[in-house]
Amino acid sequence: MDLILQGIAGAVAKIASGDPDVIDATVASLVVSGAATVIAVVTGVPLGALIGLTRFRGRRLLLSLVNTGMGLPPVVVGLFVVVFLWRSGALGDLDWYCTRQGMVIAQYLLAVPAVIGLTAIALQSVDPLLRTQLLSLGATRWQAAWLLVRESRLLVLGAVIAGFGAVISEVGASQMVGCNVKGDTRILTTAITLETSKGEFGSAFALAFILLAIIFGLTAITTYAQQGRHARGT
Repeated sequence: MDLILQGIAGAVAKIASGDPDVIDATVASLVVSGAATVIAVVTGVPLGALIGLTRFRGRRLLLSLVNTGMGLPPVVVGLFVVVFLWRSGALGDLDWYCTRQGMVIAQYLLAVPAVIGLTAIALQSVDPLLRTQLLSLGATRWQAAWLLVRESRLLVLGAVIAGFGAVISEVGASQMVGCNVKGDTRILTTAITLETSKGEFGSAFALAFILLAIIFGLTAITTYAQQGRHARGT
């Protein structure tokens, strides 16, 4: 118990003083995970809409692959990305091993299945008659798809939050690809692992509190948006 109290006291002191290492890890986490999530949204929402609204050969197989991707172990993703980014790998000329760019790739691969899969589920939950009505009123397929995405935007927002939450809280892929370089690729999760291994519980708790605050903030935004819409509808 004394160790926990000392760690919490040290965490409060480091946060209050604006410890540079804590700030650097926080900024790196937001930049890397934010970039990976944005790319996942730009590519994943259209693909999720396509899967959720259309029927084509191989659709079930594609959905199975997406669902499998939602449960991929981060260390496995990290391994494959490292192999591609290694000096002798297929993407070795990019020189992205131990860089934030490489971490973005790894985190993108972890985030995009959640965005695709949950977006597809969100659009499948929309009344099929609504799409038929939109098409009968003269909307093109793309216009109808966009309107349906807007109709289910809170569920799509949940997909985005799930994708971001999956990557900002993972450690394996980021550590393998980013190499945990201080002031550059060291993010909140890898910093927590390092500080804990060193017995620096004050720093570890400070980083953990910030990570939990970010996750809580995202959850609060989603909950507020959903409850706000419910309140307006009643």
